[in-house]
Amino acid sequence: MKTKTNKQDPYQALRYREFNVFLILRFAMVFAWSMQFIVIEWEVYSLTKNPLSLGLIGLMEVIPAVSMALFAGHMVDQREKKGLLVKCILGFSVISFGLFLLTWPKIVGGWSTDAILYSIYFLVFLGGLVRAFLGPTIFSLLSLIVPKKVYPNAATWSSSVWQIGAVLGPAIAGFSINFIGVHWSMCSVFACSLFALIALSQISKKPILNPKIGEPVMESLKEGIKFVFNNKTILGVLSLDMVAVLFGGAVALLPVFAQDILKVGPEGFGVLRAAPAVGAFITMLVSAYVPLYKKAGMKLLGAIFVFGLSIILFGVSTIFWVSVVALFLSGLADGISVVIRQTILQLKTPDHMRGRVAAVNSMFVGSSNELGAFESGLTAKLMTPVISVVFGGSMTLLTVLGFGLKSPTFRNLDLRKDMEDHQNME
Repeated sequence: MKTKTNKQDPYQALRYREFNVFLILRFAMVFAWSMQFIVIEWEVYSLTKNPLSLGLIGLMEVIPAVSMALFAGHMVDQREKKGLLVKCILGFSVISFGLFLLTWPKIVGGWSTDAILYSIYFLVFLGGLVRAFLGPTIFSLLSLIVPKKVYPNAATWSSSVWQIGAVLGPAIAGFSINFIGVHWSMCSVFACSLFALIALSQISKKPILNPKIGEPVMESLKEGIKFVFNNKTILGVLSLDMVAVLFGGAVALLPVFAQDILKVGPEGFGVLRAAPAVGAFITMLVSAYVPLYKKAGMKLLGAIFVFGLSIILFGVSTIFWVSVVALFLSGLADGISVVIRQTILQLKTPDHMRGRVAAVNSMFVGSSNELGAFESGLTAKLMTPVISVVFGGSMTLLTVLGFGLKSPTFRNLDLRKDMEDHQNME
């Protein structure tokens, strides 16, 4: 009866103090990073009025993030996680403070537009290096904070908090730009990073579980890549989500839609950014009570399909509130996708390989957000913003349909047995 109670307890992971602290610092970092990205998007587009410049922001971050991802995964599996996370947060703090200075008229008042633009791109590039280590470190630290039997519930809460931070940050950024301006919005980002650093001090150092400490880098990287490509479930989840996110990056063009198409200004921009946050919040509440691991394959395919439809609706809409509803639905669907994906990764990944698997995940999925931003910016420049968004949503739908038809094993994916195995662990 005790095991049954644990299965039905939606707050199981929250009964561990360090996990609550982990959620707070994770939210703070995701919120800060997402808010920073949008504030910089707004500033860059205001300077250039060129949608391609928005795509270049994503490209500047994704190049170092992808280039360093596998090496970062190796380092994470070899090192103590809390110490690495401290370094990552400190690195982000330095970058956010630099962007704070670059948006201060007293500092850059005499600079040319190109000088400001290239300086921003340079700091975004450095941010990509930090992000290469940040994702695998956080993913690995989670598994050291709670017992194995709590992994599924912890993954649900962690994914939900990530999703909320990822969309709430941009939403607050829109309102913040309107009320306090770009410069002080960046100051808020810097403050959030310091808050995350303080929260991290409440988590103790964790043991290194990798039995191959000192393993040559190339052998370590080959082992990680081999594991991912031999595990059809993990490979399928990463590939599907990568393509969907790559072509569904409509939110990268929100400054264009807010300023030039819907003509709602920074306040309307904030509402548009808030809409996915509301959807993600509902996902968090529902996923804590309704098990998404049952028939996980079909639920994941369905969520990404709805996401694609929502992106198309947003692209063709010229009515503000229709656009808001479309983005709300996209946040709801994307939240479901993220929770399922993170649950699969936590259940299917051995402890000693979490850093490397998370690194491959960041290459497949995490960086596809920035590549999606570049794709959206480029197609918006070559075509129009509307055609770019509709094209991306259509490609997402085709990807889901093709993958679903060709992968009956994935359609039938169910995680109930994995859940039972972990719940029965002592």
